[in-house]
Amino acid sequence: PVGEATPGRIFNVLGEPVDDLGPVDASETSPIHKPAPAFTRLDTKLSIFETGIKVVDLLAPYRRGGKIGLFGGAGVGKTVLIMESINNIAKAHGGVSVFGGVGERTREGNDLYMEMKESKVINEQNISESKVALVYGQMNESPGARTRVGLTALTMAEYFRDINKQDVLLFIDNIFRFVQAGSEVSALLGRMPSAVGYQPTLSTEMGSLQERITSTKEGSITSIQAVYVPADDLTDPAPATTFAHPDATTVLSRGLAAKGIYPAVDPLDSTSTMLQPSIVGEEHYETAQG
Repeated sequence: PVGEATPGRIFNVLGEPVDDLGPVDASETSPIHKPAPAFTRLDTKLSIFETGIKVVDLLAPYRRGGKIGLFGGAGVGKTVLIMESINNIAKAHGGVSVFGGVGERTREGNDLYMEMKESKVINEQNISESKVALVYGQMNESPGARTRVGLTALTMAEYFRDINKQDVLLFIDNIFRFVQAGSEVSALLGRMPSAVGYQPTLSTEMGSLQERITSTKEGSITSIQAVYVPADDLTDPAPATTFAHPDATTVLSRGLAAKGIYPAVDPLDSTSTMLQPSIVGEEHYETAQG
């Protein structure tokens, strides 16, 4: 199911509601496997996407309609930063957001849902006024579900971009679990493993998801993705493959987290294509460089 009936509801990978609020009254459905938009439809306009998180907006600003990666090991604050972004952006942005919970803890999904209801981003009294659709394929699901749940969330976001011509926010937590599930499926299919035991089709799978997250002349999808870094090793094939796709990367450091500095953004490892004097202005650029 896609369209106006999706915000305020929780779906599984098949698009079935799992929030005990009855069936979804969706007039349209859409397949999750689609080609990426054609080159001629892409929009290359550059504009800054403000998050309200000062360290991010100063050192590695995000691009509107771009892809953003939050890289960090276990327990350095990726999910909290995503929650904070949803809180700041979904309220200020006023448009529609889609959240894809890919292979993460069910407790975190529940926390997010409760927080959304408290802040009225999901309106229990009048579901049609809700601003976010939630798609969950958590840790307890089969690898097939975890591999595809990101595509389900993306398909819902694409509808708002292509049909409603809106600017949409797509949050994915966690892209690493998408890779991990692909690795499990690959092993079950008997494929020869690649580096570090990952699937040989790692780049292809990542590309088929990431290339669909883009801005067209009709509307944009701005995507914020958490990426778990196994054993804090950024050279691991999963985070290394993901690094090729984002316009901005926010790298979280265990050293800063251990000192109690949150958000634990590493200013030297974090990058952004938007940090140019022609875009952010000379003063901002000089301050960030200094």
